[in-house]
This record gives sequence, structure tokens and C-alpha cells, in this order.
Amino acid sequence: MIITYLGGEFVKVQFGDITIAFNPPAKESKLSNSRFGADVVLSTLNDLDMNGTETIGQGEKMPFLIHGPGEYEIKDVAIRGFATESMYRDEKRINTVYTILLEGMKLCFLGALGNPVLPSVVKEEMDDVDILFVPIGGEGVLTPAEANKLAVQIEPRLVIPIHHEGIGVQGSLKTLLKEAGEEKAQSVDKLTIKKKDLEGKEGEVVVLSKS
Repeated sequence: MIITYLGGEFVKVQFGDITIAFNPPAKESKLSNSRFGADVVLSTLNDLDMNGTETIGQGEKMPFLIHGPGEYEIKDVAIRGFATESMYRDEKRINTVYTILLEGMKLCFLGALGNPVLPSVVKEEMDDVDILFVPIGGEGVLTPAEANKLAVQIEPRLVIPIHHEGIGVQGSLKTLLKEAGEEKAQSVDKLTIKKKDLEGKEGEVVVLSKS
């Protein structure tokens, strides 16, 4: 599996011949975009910074679009979406938290989550999360302190911060690393990982440089 961070909350996950895109910005967004073909596009919040599903496509390849809560299965990838709260742009809205099962790994993408207190049904889904994508930028989504506290509660093997490049409060990443005691964490261009690589890891923060 290869994970690439494209700024904002835009993330690309590749495994085998399947590509998943999370929260691509719309053309109208001030966030930079990156065009590529994807099989599945997930949007957690109906906002131009995170709902640019029309920007993901290549030739005649049209992705499967997921915009909210529910259960989905595409090409042996099992996806579940759960409604939570966001205050992005100071407006209370529904943010969908997604869990994705693929290659024997469980990913959880929190999107623009604004409330660190998860609904009980979402808490139950947080068992055995391998990789957690958590927003840290404040301004309607989790602050670094809230993000770190929630990550400790969920107990994933890896934590990947999002919502900090081109969006959110400046310096959020540095603050999160201090909160997590990971000040010496080095950023990498992309994360290439297999299930066996996760053995023995407990809440390790992986910083991905914006590609």
C-alpha cells in the first residue's frame, strides 16, 4: 500500500491496481489539486475544500463516489461511513467518518471531525484500527491537543495527521508532534507499507510531506 498526502485533507491510497482518493478539493477551492484516476472517491464533508469529486477521473475511467454514511463494497474493499459533527467554516454540518478494510488492514479517515467525543456507534467501529488519518488544524476541526487525545483513545498502530497544509491554524503540525512526544519525527514523501510492517507499532505518528 502506498499513501500520499496532497495537502488539506486530500489523500491518495494505492494498493495493487486500485486507487482511493479522500477529500479532493473542488476546482473552486483555494487548495491546490492533483489530477489522477481513482477507482473510489470518498468525501467526508459537503464543502468545496473536500468535495471535488469531479476533479478525480482519467479518460473514460469514472470513480465510484461515496458522499456519506452507509456500507459499501467495491472491488473487495469494504467501506463503512458514520455521521459525526464538524464546525468547519463555523457552521455545524455532518462529517462522515470512514473505515476501510483492505489488504488485511483497517484504515480510519476522520475527515473534518470537529467533536472529539465520538458517537457510541463510531466508538465501536474503532477497534483494531491500523492507520488513523486525523485532522489537526483547529478552526472547526480537531485541535492538535484534541487530535492527540482521540488518537490515544483509538489506539491505532499508525497516526497520519491531515488538515495542516494550506488549511487550518499555522503551526498545528509542530504542536501535535509536541503533544504526542514525537518532536523528532521526520517527514517522508509517501508511506509504503504492508500489514507485516505494522507489527509492534503503537500510535506512531507518520508525517507525510505535501506532494
